[in-house]
Amino acid sequence: MTGARRRTPPGRAGRLRLRHSLDVAVRGADLLEQKLRILRSRHQRLLRAEEAAARAWRELLAEAEVWLLRGLLLGGEGALGSAAAGLGHAEVTIHWTVSMGVRHPASVATSVPARPPTAAAPSNTALVHAEAVYARAVRAAAEYAAAHAAAELVGAEVLSTRHRVRALRRHWIPRLRETLDQADLALEQAEHEDSVRRRWAAGTTER
Repeated sequence: MTGARRRTPPGRAGRLRLRHSLDVAVRGADLLEQKLRILRSRHQRLLRAEEAAARAWRELLAEAEVWLLRGLLLGGEGALGSAAAGLGHAEVTIHWTVSMGVRHPASVATSVPARPPTAAAPSNTALVHAEAVYARAVRAAAEYAAAHAAAELVGAEVLSTRHRVRALRRHWIPRLRETLDQADLALEQAEHEDSVRRRWAAGTTER
């Protein structure tokens, strides 16, 4: 606030500027607190969505690994290599949104290519089940990754906004009020001294 005092002109003009700065700071803190409440609510929903997505992904992954193990026991590693030959890569498309100025993933679209006609079919039923469940697990993993990223991005904005509110409420606004009080006192003192000088000058003139 030392710099603010140096930039503040003396007298009523300086007091008006300080009052305006204080009003702006208070309104800004109010708006940031409103934003913080909305962000916190949004963040809690995203955390719950992340937790559910993580649970779904882990459950599908565990199920897929069980079927894979069964398939390996039935057909060996060679059967797995044959079943995987010729398969394409999954593609993930992320759809974004903005919440209170924060850009974050809203949803994902996952495309897992079907087995091409030229690829050899799995040699046993367990590998067929494993392939199907792994496809679902890939989709669940993409959804979990998007949910995790969204929760992290919004959570970071919650922390940033909370720090800004704290800085305004605990530091900037009290300092502005202190400076404004000092300006009021200085203005009152100056007006009192000016009044005394006018009365003294009027008395001297009459004499």
